[in-house]
Order: sequence, then C-alpha cells, then structure tokens
Amino acid sequence: MSVLLFLARLALASPFLLSGITKAADFAGATGEVRGLTGLEPAPVFAAAVIAVQLGGSALLLARGRAVWLGAAILAAFTLAATFAAHDFWNKPAGLAIRDATTFFEHIGLIAGLGLAAFLARTRAA
Repeated sequence: MSVLLFLARLALASPFLLSGITKAADFAGATGEVRGLTGLEPAPVFAAAVIAVQLGGSALLLARGRAVWLGAAILAAFTLAATFAAHDFWNKPAGLAIRDATTFFEHIGLIAGLGLAAFLARTRAA
C-alpha cells in the first residue's frame, strides 16, 4: 500500500517537478512566462520563487510523515494562486476563454488531489 501511495504522490508531483526543472534549465523563458501569464514584476524574482515552490513542494510531497502534508499544502496553495492569476477565463475573449476555463478546472482537480494527499498523510501519521 505504501508503494501505491508513493506512486500516487509522484503522479501528483510530476507536473510541478517537470515545470520546476524546465524553468530552472531555461530561467529566461521562465521569467518570460511569469511576465506573460501574470504580468507580475519583478518577473525574475517571481520566476525564482515559482521554481523554489515547485521543486521544494514536490520534494516534501515525496518525503514521509508530516512533510507530505506540508508539501501538498504548499503546492495546493501555489496552484490556487497561480490558477486565479494566469487562467482567469472570465476576463478572456471567447476564443481564449474555453482553453483557460479547461486549464482552470484541471488545476482545481489537481488541488483536490493534493488535498486528498494531505488528508491521507495526516490521517496515516496520526
């Protein structure tokens, strides 16, 4: 059962790991992405924070004990903030709204999965 739970956490962490590694390997691209999707400045500082959260939260999610709960909570909070900042489909023209709405709700599903991981980690640690 613990191997299955680890594989489930690995699946949940995989988009964050891939994104964090990709952004770290192409920091200029990551900065452009932050600037383009959110408009946040200073974009390099926010890009570095995104990389740290994605990789650090993933490492915690893949660890054991309370770290799993903390990693899931960090990634869920990050995903919620990023989803509202970058996929505000209600403010987009019709052609872009469908794509952003789909991504928005995919991210909500990911947040639910992270919440479930946090709940399972917390109940198994108790």
